[in-house]
Amino acid sequence: MNLIRNFCIIAHIDHGKSTLADRLLEYTNTIQVTTGQMLDDMDLERERGITIKSHAIQMEYVQDGQKYTLNLIDTPGHVDFSYEVSRSIAACEGALLIVDATQGVQAQTISNLYMAIEHDLEIVPIINKIDMPSAMPDEVEDEIVELLGCDRKDIIRASGKTGEGVEEILRAVVERIPHPKGDKTAPLQALIFDSVFNSFRGIIAYFKIENGEIRKGDKVKFFNTGMEYDADEIGVLKMDMVPREKLSTGEVGYIISGIKDAKEVKVGDTITHVAKPCQSAIAGFQEVKPMVFAGVYPIDPSDYENLRASLEKLQLNDASLTFSPESSVALGFGFRCGFLGLLHMEIIQERLDREFNMDVITTVPNVSYMVYDKLGNEHEVHNPSGLPEPTAIDHIEEPYIRASIITTTNFIGPIMTLCLDKRGELIKQEYVSGNRVELHFMLPLGEIVIDFYDKLKSISKGYASFDYHIDSFRPSKLAKLDILLNGEPVDALSTLTHQDNAVTLGRQMCEKLKELIPRQQFDIAIQAAIGAKIVARETVKCVRKDVTAKCYGGDVSRKRKLLEKQKKGKKRMKQIGNVEVPQKAFLAVLKLD
Repeated sequence: MNLIRNFCIIAHIDHGKSTLADRLLEYTNTIQVTTGQMLDDMDLERERGITIKSHAIQMEYVQDGQKYTLNLIDTPGHVDFSYEVSRSIAACEGALLIVDATQGVQAQTISNLYMAIEHDLEIVPIINKIDMPSAMPDEVEDEIVELLGCDRKDIIRASGKTGEGVEEILRAVVERIPHPKGDKTAPLQALIFDSVFNSFRGIIAYFKIENGEIRKGDKVKFFNTGMEYDADEIGVLKMDMVPREKLSTGEVGYIISGIKDAKEVKVGDTITHVAKPCQSAIAGFQEVKPMVFAGVYPIDPSDYENLRASLEKLQLNDASLTFSPESSVALGFGFRCGFLGLLHMEIIQERLDREFNMDVITTVPNVSYMVYDKLGNEHEVHNPSGLPEPTAIDHIEEPYIRASIITTTNFIGPIMTLCLDKRGELIKQEYVSGNRVELHFMLPLGEIVIDFYDKLKSISKGYASFDYHIDSFRPSKLAKLDILLNGEPVDALSTLTHQDNAVTLGRQMCEKLKELIPRQQFDIAIQAAIGAKIVARETVKCVRKDVTAKCYGGDVSRKRKLLEKQKKGKKRMKQIGNVEVPQKAFLAVLKLD
């Protein structure tokens, strides 16, 4: 156990975690790096240059004649995937905190650091990208010293590109990060921190052993679900899975036991022996709280069961996804999915398409609200169509977040304007170092859910970094905005919005839908309504055939007769015709400015 080190890499998005992980793997001769970011094996990760999943891998490192086993977990940096980070941190004793020498400390750096400190992890600070011409290692060093209160000599300067400082990092991992503590003779306790689905082997669970040991062929049970299995294969995670006969305390590995049903494996569960079970489960993770809800519907209604199976398999790989069945008048049967943010939603949609060939329609995302009726009962509402009658509602509370934005002083004005437009209130403003300032705002989650992050990036030229956590629910003046097509409400386009913005939003949505809904043989009235009051209207004019073309000259009554006949046909068609809302319309509503 003294020769094992378990550690993860944490940082803000795009600070060079995966590149530095490649250098560590190269230096320890674990693999030959052929392409950049070897651990990011998903096509989506390669294309976007971001890490979406945590990746665990084992390295062998020799120092002073001793051979050490290093278990490294590379984690994502984006705020939408912070649940991946929290699970990785639970399986480690130390963390490498990486800060970009050109960007300095950013919001997600601080938030991930606090998460690691809460779990009593040993922090090794590293300044990355020091080979860049625009690097400012001294200023960044000041920021890290202020943040961590460590000595300057503890901070390692490195470059993921050139490989500088890699040996120093490995030395620091061995010398500074404590080895795992546990009792080899105690009953088996192993924490599941991730799982994947393999169509040939079933579900593969990744775990870290806190106490005891496990051998191939042991009878094991999962503590919380109470299900019993045989450990058909156990082993360690290199670039591929390497089978072993036994794993003991402190080691990180995988188990294959022929599980086929996704519901039987819960991330955060404890594995123990059937014959000699442990007394209690490992206190693992808090339950994940989804922030953004959207309906996901199959384009072809017969794909409903396939979509359910695809979401279950995706949930294994991404434990922060939640879903429950729902139905819509406009779209049929589908699922209400909870995501951690908009990027998370986009990635899930993309993965459903690529990995499972599922064509889906996603409705406008919204957040959950607490609705209090006049009898004093409270309901949690994830969907505007789930609201009680307006006369029965006493008041509605919406979730507020505490946001931290770190930026340079020359962007303070535009950022404050943006936050105040989104009904935010400034709590405090403090200078981090030099000309960098941290702004703390209280903002309604519903306002930032669609385009806030994109706007923040564009007005700050990419320099502002943003991080948030849920604070509380507060009473708010909210109105339900319905969109009607020919008098029929389209429930998938309903939104809950603040009363001050409702009329403007209704007008914009009507104008946008007028552009996107194809013309029919009859007029289509697009209306925005708050309760029974219509606040905006647009009309998509019908396509008409010129029925009077054959009448030249002659009496006008001949033309009138033909036009009357056409008018009757249009009227009948309007009664039985239905309007299809294209997927583009749902997406366009997200991008309304």
